[in-house]
Amino acid sequence: MSHREELSRFLKSARARLSPGEVGLPEGERRRAKGLRREEVAALAGMSVTWYTWFEQGREIQLSAPMIERLGRTLRLSDTERDYLFGLAQHRPPPLASRLDEAIRPATRHMLDALAIPALVIVADWTVVGWNALVTRAFRDYTDMDRPERNLFKILMLSERYQRNPENFREMAARLTARFKWDYSQAGSPEVFDDLIEEMTQKSAMFREFWQCSAIQAHFGGENSSRIEGVGRVSFVHSSYAIEEAPSQRLIVFAPKSAEDAARLDRLRALEPELAVS
Repeated sequence: MSHREELSRFLKSARARLSPGEVGLPEGERRRAKGLRREEVAALAGMSVTWYTWFEQGREIQLSAPMIERLGRTLRLSDTERDYLFGLAQHRPPPLASRLDEAIRPATRHMLDALAIPALVIVADWTVVGWNALVTRAFRDYTDMDRPERNLFKILMLSERYQRNPENFREMAARLTARFKWDYSQAGSPEVFDDLIEEMTQKSAMFREFWQCSAIQAHFGGENSSRIEGVGRVSFVHSSYAIEEAPSQRLIVFAPKSAEDAARLDRLRALEPELAVS
């Protein structure tokens, strides 16, 4: 079966499961087939009946992304179904959602708690929305922090603890800003960055400098260290991964850099049993 054939089947199925009453139309006379008519879908989506008919028939026509979005809303598609429609129609992922998805899924929460290393989840503007107990002990506790204060980019760029070595801080600031610019460029709704960019412009000369540079970094990773009370300094290698069920979220994990660092992390979990992985 070709993509176009599956697109036709999928649209007919989505149309058939909706009743006129569900979309604000009068039920009217008895219908020969259940669901909405093609002309009703076209009218609700702001399309011509001819274009919708050809599209549903699987003809080789192209609809713009906004038009596919309207069609998806008309057919009451779920987020997964929306992605599927874009894949069939345009052979590529849909545009990023305009809102930040900050809901931590149960599977993600389970993984965070099960990991034996620090791990956290951020959304597109770098706001931390999930973390495990080891992050709280190794870095900071986000529990009582208001949302604007849980922004990892702002924490790393403005906190004095990262500025004690000017040379290292400058290298870190350049790298972080280059990645931050990439995330800004990919955002479905870049205005969510506006307040943060304005605040950083006012508060950080380093940000003002690197924001004007052309350097861009499309991956997130590097090394960091933290002095943890009771175990000493632990060095980490950190990297990030997209969360498949929430594409706008990123999981950042902090793996011990060496065997000695791993031993110190083990000692931390031994000292505080509540940090142990169940």
